[in-house]
Amino acid sequence: MKIRSKLAWTFILLLIFGITSISSYSILFIRDYLLEEGRAEMERDTRWLAVTAANLSDDENFDDRLFNTARTSRYQLAVYDSTGRLISSYQSSDTTITPPQKLDAGIIESLKARDNLPLLPRDSDSEVLTSYIMLPDSTAGALFLQASQFKDQIYEPIKTIRWIIYYGMFISIGLVVVVSIWIARYVTKPITQIKDAAQDIADGDVDREIDISRSDEFGTLATSLNQMAFKLRADTEQIKQFAEKQRQFFADITHEIRNPLHTISGALDMLELDKLSEEKKDKYITTAKKQTERISHLFKDLKILQRYDSDEYFVERQEFDLADIARHMEDWYSEKAKEKGLELNIDQHSCKAIGDPGKIEQVMDNLISNALKYTNKGSVDVTYRAEDSEVTVAVEDTGIGISDEHLDRLFDRFYRTDKARSRDKGGTGLGLAVVKSIIKGHGSDIRVESEVGEGTRFWFTLPIG
Repeated sequence: MKIRSKLAWTFILLLIFGITSISSYSILFIRDYLLEEGRAEMERDTRWLAVTAANLSDDENFDDRLFNTARTSRYQLAVYDSTGRLISSYQSSDTTITPPQKLDAGIIESLKARDNLPLLPRDSDSEVLTSYIMLPDSTAGALFLQASQFKDQIYEPIKTIRWIIYYGMFISIGLVVVVSIWIARYVTKPITQIKDAAQDIADGDVDREIDISRSDEFGTLATSLNQMAFKLRADTEQIKQFAEKQRQFFADITHEIRNPLHTISGALDMLELDKLSEEKKDKYITTAKKQTERISHLFKDLKILQRYDSDEYFVERQEFDLADIARHMEDWYSEKAKEKGLELNIDQHSCKAIGDPGKIEQVMDNLISNALKYTNKGSVDVTYRAEDSEVTVAVEDTGIGISDEHLDRLFDRFYRTDKARSRDKGGTGLGLAVVKSIIKGHGSDIRVESEVGEGTRFWFTLPIG
C-alpha cells in the first residue's frame, strides 16, 4: 500500500472513530438527560394527580373520574387503600403495564415517612417509570396513588435527535473521506516527487531537478536534493574529465616509454652486427644510455607526482638559504651555458626562506634546464629577492618564448608545446607538472609570462625565513 493510501486511511479511520464516539456519547447523554427530565416532570405531575385523586368522590362515578384524570395526564393510574390493596386502576388499550394488586410494605412505609412527597424508585432494568404518593385527606377511601408510564414515552424525542445525529454523522464521514483524500494527496505529492527524483538520480539522471516551491520541510528536502544533484553533476563531470586525463596519461606514458625502448632495441640490434666500427658502437651505446636515463627521469618524475597526489607529507618544510641552491645551479649549468654561448646570471646572496630545500632545488633544476634548452642566444637570469613576508624566486630567459594558446595547458602532465622538438631534446613532458606540484605543495603557485621570440619568465613565492 502506498504512503498516500496509508495516510488517507489513517485520517479516515481516526476521524470516523472520533465522529462515531462523539455521536454515541451524545445519544447516551441526551437519553440520560431526557430520563432525568422525565422523572422531574413526573414528580411534579404526581403531586398534581395526588391532589386531583384526593378530591374524587367515593361513588359510582369514581372510576369514570379516575379514567378522565388518567387520560388527561397520559399516565397509567392506580389507587390503593390504607392497607395497600388495589381499589381501582386505569390502563389504556395499548399498554401492558399491570399494576400490582397490593403495594409492597416497604413502599408503604416509605410513603408514610415522606409526608406526602412523591416516591420514584430507580430501576435501570425496568422499562417502566413509576411514581408513588400518599393522598392527602382523601374522601374516597383511597390513600395511595401509583402513576406509571413507559420510558419509551420519555425517550420519544430521542428518535428524532438520533436520526439528526446519524444524518450529521454520515455527512461528516463523507466530508472526512473527501478531505482526507485531498490532505493525503497534498501531503504526499511532494514525497512522491522527491521519491521519483531520487530514483532518477540514483539511476544516473543527475540533471533531474525537483520543482517544489514550499517553505516547509519538504521544500528544504527538495532544495537539499537539488543541491546534491548539482554536486553529483559537478562530480560526474569532474570524474569524466579525470577519466579522460587518466586515459590520456596512460596513453602518453605508454608512448613515452615505447619510443626510448624502440631506440634502445634498435641500438642493441645494431651492436650485434659483426662488422660494426668502434665509432658506431660508441654512438649506439651512448644512444642507449641516454634513452635509459630518459626512462629513469620519467619514472622519477612520476614518483614525485604520485607522492604529491597521495602523500600529505610530500613537502617537509624547514628554513634554508637560497644561496646554497644557487651555487649548485651555478656548478651544474655554467659549463652547459658556455657551450651554447649563453650568459647564466644567478643571484648568490644569502636569503633565508621556508620550504623543502630538496624540492625547491628540483624546481630550480627543471626551470633552468628548460630555459637553457629553449634559449639559443642571449642569457638566462635566476633572481630572488625578499619583499615583506615573502621571497620571490624567478627564472627568466631570452629564448623562443611560448605562444598564448599553450599557456593554459603548459603545466599539464605530458603536455608539450612542440612534441617533436621536446622529444628530440630528451624531455619527458612532466617537468613543469612536477614544478607545479612541488610549488602547490608549498601553498604557493607557479606563474609564467611569455612572448614569442622575446623570452619567458617563470616565478613563484616562498615564505621568508
